Amino acid sequence: MDAWPFHHLVLRTPRLELRPDDDAGLLELVDEALRGVHPPEVMPFGVAWTDAPRERLGLNTAQHYWGMRATLSARNWSLNFLVRLDGRVIGVQTLGGADFATNREVTTGSWIGLRHQGRGIGTEMRAAVLAFAFDHLGAQQARSSAWVDNAASLGVSRKLGYRPDGTKRTARRGRPSDEIRLLVTREGFHRPGWELAVAGVQTCLPLLIEEKPAG
Repeated sequence: MDAWPFHHLVLRTPRLELRPDDDAGLLELVDEALRGVHPPEVMPFGVAWTDAPRERLGLNTAQHYWGMRATLSARNWSLNFLVRLDGRVIGVQTLGGADFATNREVTTGSWIGLRHQGRGIGTEMRAAVLAFAFDHLGAQQARSSAWVDNAASLGVSRKLGYRPDGTKRTARRGRPSDEIRLLVTREGFHRPGWELAVAGVQTCLPLLIEEKPAG
């Protein structure tokens, strides 16, 4: 038996390759984070991880993804797909599920390096994990969220068929800010004009979908 079947899992779009994180890829991801993820005057994330001092940012980033990998279980999992363009890691696309076998719901989150933004890559990589969740895992709906002033993220959500699903007030850099919750169903998903290529999924399914006891 393969102790970690996720190293066989790969999603391919016309431009991108997405694979669950590994240590070599995380080093590339850290390099991209250190090059910059957003202008310093804005904060697009719910957790202001990019505000860490430069000398801590790399270690914090690696430890975060190591921790998520170490605690993965069929009851509560997050796959952090490293996104590669022309063979180089440019960001990460997360797909998560809690009690997925029962809820059939996933969540998403992502970032790409600032130098790669504005080219439709964010839409392409989120479309990839949504197609994977709906078509290969049997998800029925997916959730995301974004600050009210995060036009880029909200634009991606609109393109892919998400609908507003309420708001939440949360502290951002010590000040209150409104977060928009978003929901897309399998039927409401605006599919891209390309087919997702997937390999290596079958051996991963037992680690993502908890088997129900007989009877």
